This record gives sequence, structure tokens and C-alpha cells, in this order.
Amino acid sequence: MSTTPSPASDNRSDKNAIVACLCADWCGTCREYLPLFAQLKARFQKTSFLWIDIEDQAELVDPIEVDNFPTVLVAVNGQARFFGTVLPHLETLQRLLSAQLDAQAPALLGLPDVEELVRRLLLPGTLEGLEL
Repeated sequence: MSTTPSPASDNRSDKNAIVACLCADWCGTCREYLPLFAQLKARFQKTSFLWIDIEDQAELVDPIEVDNFPTVLVAVNGQARFFGTVLPHLETLQRLLSAQLDAQAPALLGLPDVEELVRRLLLPGTLEGLEL
């Protein structure tokens, strides 16, 4: 079974989509995740992929407490669709993104701190230095 997304699945990311990995420089699992995350950026070219070190970017991330690494945030059109820990398995993250970038995927509700983080990420100039 091929793990390469079809052109149709890549086109689903043709919107204001953000995939952010909330990580820490000292985290070995996060370091393993970075090359996989970069591979997905190549597959979902119309999506912004962000690498956010929660210590270096504490002002951006606060008040969210990230206890498990890596934590992934998927947002489409300013609405969070997924926020949670995803281990560094390329196929798992690829399936997650394909599902969450689909126009029919529901927004993630009831997490005001996550919603506020998405809003801050969309402010002009915020993505500079965070994009892969």
C-alpha cells in the first residue's frame, strides 16, 4: 500500500492551513520528528508547517502547557481541527493530516487556549522564523 498522498488529498490543503509541531530542543523524540515533518511539508505544499519550540517561543504558546512531546496542532481557516500528541510515525501523521485538512472535518471546540494560539499564529509576521 502506497503512503504517498494522491493529488486530490494534497489539493484539500489548498486553504489557510497550519500544521504546527510544539516541541522542545532537548526532546529526542522531537528531533526524530523534524525530518518526518519536513517530508510531510513536501507532500502538503500548500500548507504552512511550523516548528515551535515551547521554551524559545514561550510567549507565543502560553498559557498552553505542553506535557507530552511532540504535540501537533492542525488548524484550517482559523479553526483548530486537532491538538494532541502524535508519535513520530510518518504514515500516522500523514493520515491525520489528510483527514483533518478535508473540508468536512469538524472544528475542535472547547479549547479556548488552543483557539487563541491559532489566532496568534495567524497575526501578520508571527509565522516568520517558525516555518520549515
